[in-house]
Amino acid sequence: MNEFKPFEDKLAGLIAALSPTARRKMTAEIAKELRTSQQQRIKRQQAPDGTPYAARKRQPVKGKKGRVKRAMFTKLRTNRYMKTKGTNDAAVVEFVGRVQRMARVHQEGLRDKPNRYSAGVQYEERPLLGVSKQNEQLVSEVIINHLNN
Repeated sequence: MNEFKPFEDKLAGLIAALSPTARRKMTAEIAKELRTSQQQRIKRQQAPDGTPYAARKRQPVKGKKGRVKRAMFTKLRTNRYMKTKGTNDAAVVEFVGRVQRMARVHQEGLRDKPNRYSAGVQYEERPLLGVSKQNEQLVSEVIINHLNN
């Protein structure tokens, strides 16, 4: 049995006692903090468990000259594509719009076509969103800070 189970039960009771407006504010704050931590982790090119992302595949010799000088997922991790939402019951961080499909391909390591005319490519699994121990600690800190105010 988890030694923190009684603490978690009391914390759940305190959260349930909050007004819907206060819960919505708290979940919105949690979602924003989670988005920030996810963006920083994607910038470091790490999976939620701390392992580095799989490297890009080498490009064919007849392709562009030089190397790719930008990091993976630079646009994807911006606030424009990575949205947050806080409701009474949940804090949500998600990709929106057309990038959602691309993010899913990389998240799950699926097969996709880079453009309309190319052959299908099997992408390596690069988890963009996920929960780590640091995220769990961050959420509990936000909850405790919110309950103190």
